[in-house]
Amino acid sequence: MRVTVTGASGFVGQALCKQILASTDWALTMVDLDLTWAKSLDYNQLKLVEGALQSEEVRQAAVGASVDILFHLAALPGGAAEQNPGLSRQVNLDATLDLIDLAASKGNKPRVVFTSTIAVLGAPLPSPVNDQCRLAPAMIYGTHKAMVEMALADLHRRGQVDAVCIRLPGIVARPAVASGLKSAFMSNVFHDLKAGQAFTSPVGPDATLWLMSVSQCVANLVHAATVESGRLPSNRAVTLPALRLTMTDLIEEVLLQTGAKSDLITYEKQPDLQEHFGTHPPLITAAADHVGFKHDGDVQALVRSALSSI
Repeated sequence: MRVTVTGASGFVGQALCKQILASTDWALTMVDLDLTWAKSLDYNQLKLVEGALQSEEVRQAAVGASVDILFHLAALPGGAAEQNPGLSRQVNLDATLDLIDLAASKGNKPRVVFTSTIAVLGAPLPSPVNDQCRLAPAMIYGTHKAMVEMALADLHRRGQVDAVCIRLPGIVARPAVASGLKSAFMSNVFHDLKAGQAFTSPVGPDATLWLMSVSQCVANLVHAATVESGRLPSNRAVTLPALRLTMTDLIEEVLLQTGAKSDLITYEKQPDLQEHFGTHPPLITAAADHVGFKHDGDVQALVRSALSSI
């Protein structure tokens, strides 16, 4: 099995690659701007491709003679995309479509697992979110992701790829570094409280979030690579099940599991972040549930898993 992971140095990408190397015999190609972390790996079916996907040479190396499974995780994240729409188009749309077209051109109908986003559904999100919600992105990042979803559905209809688009909720706990993600506060709460440092929430205590641990996200990605194609909806996209928690629910459990003191917590609500990331409505994921995608189970398991990833 020939498998390519783009964005292989990212938070989710690294976790996915490590899982593939640990549990499969797949021939793995990793693609990212910098793969220093992977250069010491001892695996005889590993190929590293460093460079930007805007480069035709990089795309050719990523696909090779052909690829059976393409995990496309590489993207310019939401905040950075909004600040630089031109670069978002280059990375999140043009290079993405060129890469998928190249993989499709080999004639073996590869499984393409595309990490999309709940941002394709708009802000504020419709209530409830279910499989009947239409695409209505409110930011550049979501717009470009929605366009790729539609392109993949069309390529699937034409028999050129076997597409699976999974819309990710907030994945925790991402590294505490500048990432361009407006949703970084969802991960920073884990880092700050584990370190016994003060945390200021930019959303109110009653803000509602959809969250998933990185380990559960990886399990869902691997499942997306092998799920029976005929069981997926015609648009080839599913919104993943996630735990819907208030900021208070999350903070109280992190305090409990880290032993941090509650007086470390303050709230300074930012209306933009509250609107986009703190008003997540009830979530109904019948299509994803039907084919076996899962959430973490409960807040205790999610927080335990997220803390272990730090």
